[in-house]
Amino acid sequence: MKALEERILKDGQVRPGQILKVDSFINHQMDIPFINEIGKEFKRLFSDKPVNKILTIEASGIGIACITAQYFNAPVVFAKKAQSINLDGDQYTTKVQSYTHRKTYDVILAKRFLGPEDHVLVVDDFLANGCAVNGLIDIIEKSGATLEGVGIVIEKGFQDGGRELRARGIDVKSLAIIESMTDTEITFREQD
Repeated sequence: MKALEERILKDGQVRPGQILKVDSFINHQMDIPFINEIGKEFKRLFSDKPVNKILTIEASGIGIACITAQYFNAPVVFAKKAQSINLDGDQYTTKVQSYTHRKTYDVILAKRFLGPEDHVLVVDDFLANGCAVNGLIDIIEKSGATLEGVGIVIEKGFQDGGRELRARGIDVKSLAIIESMTDTEITFREQD
């Protein structure tokens, strides 16, 4: 998605540790008209799939998933990173290591929101090592639901997450794939 690449170059900031900050338009302050275009693109890319649930993980993926869900006429379900008194009943749990927070979370999803009848599109803002997506896939497998694909806004192509998911036959579509990133330059992988 050329507009996304241009926006990353214009407004993104590279931080030490190969961290890309896009908090001015994706995951702190959200540019809703721009994210609306992202949602439309995910619908175009996965239009041949019988998606009836959008799944993400809190927190940055929720807004993108919500905007995307309107194009699939499907609800959004998100895995929580902390147990609370509001979570009741049976739950799916898995462990997810956060690249940016350098922390492992026990993520939780109430079983009543995901089951064998569901066809799931996973949506998230970033894909680096694939820990969050793999955790969500683990939950999908435990639920008996069908994974229809993974929609990622920004993939760090120089890390292994996307490559490993695709090697497993998972339909991963990333709107921008960063091939390399330094303090002064970001290069993108050409996509079909």
